[in-house]
Amino acid sequence: MSTDDTAPASLNPTDSPEGQPLSDRNENRSQRPDSDAFKAFMASSWAPASEDLPAAAPVAAHAARRRRAVSDRFPGERIVIPAGPFKVRSNDTDYRYRPHSGFAHLTGLGLDHEPDAVLVLEPVEQGTGDDGGNHTATLYFRELAGRDSAEFYANARYGEFWIGQRLSMAQIRAQLALATADLAELEVAITKDAGVPEIGGVSIRLLREVDFNADALVDTSRINTGVDLEKADALDAVLAEALSELRLIKDAWEIEQMEAAVAATVGGFHEVVRALPRAITHPRGERVVEGAFFARAREEGNDLGYDTIAASGNNATTLHWIRNTGQVRAGELLLLDAGVEAESLYTADITRTIPVNGRYTETQRRIYQAVLDAADAGFAAAQPGRKFREVHLAAVTVLAENLDRWGLLPVSLDEALSPEGQHHRRWMPHGTSHHLGMDVHDCAQAKRELYLDGILTEGMVFTIEPGLYFKAEDLAVPEEYRGIGVRIEDDVLMTADGPVNLSAALPRSPDDVEDWMAGIWGSTGE
Repeated sequence: MSTDDTAPASLNPTDSPEGQPLSDRNENRSQRPDSDAFKAFMASSWAPASEDLPAAAPVAAHAARRRRAVSDRFPGERIVIPAGPFKVRSNDTDYRYRPHSGFAHLTGLGLDHEPDAVLVLEPVEQGTGDDGGNHTATLYFRELAGRDSAEFYANARYGEFWIGQRLSMAQIRAQLALATADLAELEVAITKDAGVPEIGGVSIRLLREVDFNADALVDTSRINTGVDLEKADALDAVLAEALSELRLIKDAWEIEQMEAAVAATVGGFHEVVRALPRAITHPRGERVVEGAFFARAREEGNDLGYDTIAASGNNATTLHWIRNTGQVRAGELLLLDAGVEAESLYTADITRTIPVNGRYTETQRRIYQAVLDAADAGFAAAQPGRKFREVHLAAVTVLAENLDRWGLLPVSLDEALSPEGQHHRRWMPHGTSHHLGMDVHDCAQAKRELYLDGILTEGMVFTIEPGLYFKAEDLAVPEEYRGIGVRIEDDVLMTADGPVNLSAALPRSPDDVEDWMAGIWGSTGE
């Protein structure tokens, strides 16, 4: 072992955090001036911050109705909905911030407006709360410090000099018709009078695992007031379930946001087709595809709704291929599963499987048409009053019939389709549909009887996305099928008259796909 005394002091086994706390050492790289003269100068000669109040946001009335629904569900209880904190990336920056969907749905706040914010619904006498409900709602958040404070220039996470302006309390009140308060008041707001209802305490329901500080605050209060933690956790789970179920039916504003997200996504798919000639020449052509779509997502929306799947050739048979490190070769298929997240945080989720060189081979077309027929069967089954699960059953039945006709099933069609069989699912192991909205798999905490066994109802938005995946190493299929993966996914709005394909602007049939690609390559612009 070396005894070189020039080694870093931190390698000395006798070293300890005493002196400068470990939590402060991230600032060691900072060379910010600390003189009184600097501080005085930095606090002077700034134009006053704007005090103009924005108009009420279109989402405000919708968010108020959603809060009222929660209030009606949980009278007499304090409801705590955190937005969530920043998450550190690379020991220097934060990941791009996104609030929890439950918080965004009930406040109308998207983007990065209020990290660490918490929405509290305070119980009041029934019928005397907001909009005649059982609660008054207050948004607790950390308002940016004034330009005469050190935080303005010294705090890289919250200082306006570093991150830009955010809305003030007065501006958020005007925009969302929602009462606001300083985050410093949150602890008292959550814990006051909390306890066991049977002896006069106020019961708390918390949206858990969003903000660990909020979790700790509520848990400590429960312990100190004798609340049964196991029972309280069950109450919290019911709240998460209720917030998820509240999003099963989209209101008119939400549908507009979904339409905008889909339109931006369609534009992203156009950009990918334009980029294919360059992708073919690049050793990681899938990254070229991914980048082309991402650029449109950032230009037209907030971000990607989820990591893009840009899977060429055999990679398309990996259901969640997000490495996107592969080559894109002429003669192969490219499975592109991508969605733009709008600034409101509503996301599209669309998949198309396109021929890299613009023309499907005979085998590719045969597989593609089987998947398209399955998707069409799903649309036919998606009718008001029918069960959500029937969409999947209709689609996979068509896939099984095609697999049987091609001689790929090891048993009869009836045996494969039976609950004891399911052999066809080797090549289509995922579900055909999921709800869509603020989360790409929206409403995921809803009860089974309202989701999988739920009735298709006007205002629901969901996907229809059958596929077939024949891996290169799959010896159960002929060689010509191996390395081909096809998925077709559309975003569907349920209306009183039946399903509306929100993503119909993207071609679906093989002939239309080929014509679409040829049109883009033969044009100089949109």
